[in-house]
Amino acid sequence: MVLLLPTKGVSPERALLTIGSEILENLRNPKSISALWESFNDSPSRDSGTTRITFDWFALAVSTLYAIKLIEETDAGYIKRVNVP
Repeated sequence: MVLLLPTKGVSPERALLTIGSEILENLRNPKSISALWESFNDSPSRDSGTTRITFDWFALAVSTLYAIKLIEETDAGYIKRVNVP
């Protein structure tokens, strides 16, 4: 079972919406998935002793952002933020 929000069994650091918000912070400019993964892992919030996130969990968070229409793919194949009105 994949959970979007923190629960008794899923810590706030591992909730998909929490990870998604960190991904959006790293997505100021369009990036490839691999560049986004690298910048996500190198971000200061990841260095503060939070739980290590695997690429699988990262991919689930990216898929969640895509499903709720917060990110989209560019014509060049990069991922970009969607401007929400």
